[in-house]
Amino acid sequence: MEGDSVTLHTKVETNHQESIKWYVSSIRIAQIDGDLHFNCTDIQCNEGTERFRDRLKLDHRTGSLTITNITNTDSGEYKLKISSSSDSEKIFSVSSDVPATEPYEIKEGESVTLDLGEIKNPNDVMMWYLNDTLIAEITGDQSKICTEDQCKERFRDRLKLDHQTESLTNTNIRITDSGEYKLKIIIISSEFSITRVKRFSVSINGVPAAALAGGVVVALLLVAAGVVYNKMSCNR
Repeated sequence: MEGDSVTLHTKVETNHQESIKWYVSSIRIAQIDGDLHFNCTDIQCNEGTERFRDRLKLDHRTGSLTITNITNTDSGEYKLKISSSSDSEKIFSVSSDVPATEPYEIKEGESVTLDLGEIKNPNDVMMWYLNDTLIAEITGDQSKICTEDQCKERFRDRLKLDHQTESLTNTNIRITDSGEYKLKIIIISSEFSITRVKRFSVSINGVPAAALAGGVVVALLLVAAGVVYNKMSCNR
């Protein structure tokens, strides 16, 4: 999906004798020599081009290539060439789609389950965020919900995780639970690894999530202003 990151694995450990080159559509986009005397990515390999604009990363130990923040223009065949005592080639096919934001409209006091609609792979690592705050994670058969004290106080045992489907259930929902819920999944295989993000927009009582989030900020600012005003009045 657009916005994901993907790592294409060479499955080799460099012995400082190989030359590893990456191509897309016959254009060299990355290269690393075993002795590390020369390495390049994107504009360094092709002067005057900025197709990936600092979105390529090379692992100097393995030569694996990571493409961050994938866009639809990154689709295509990526060719890996390893030159050593015995040359080898490998081709990866990469395609991307625009990610969807799932909208949910909930009333206060109801429960909502944010579901990816898939069965979880045991090797996947998954993390749930609300407005960029980590609220839950699963690694293998281990799960954690609200490890920070502020998160524990905010949700008070109202969050539940399904280990099979990666779904997150929020019970007895409150208006302060509105916002963008983000599921970050790290998919790992021997050939590649993908960091995937799925977004869910939750609005409560028919008010858009963004408006509610803004309203909470305004309310907090007004309360803070009132406290300051009262303090100043007392000091007079």
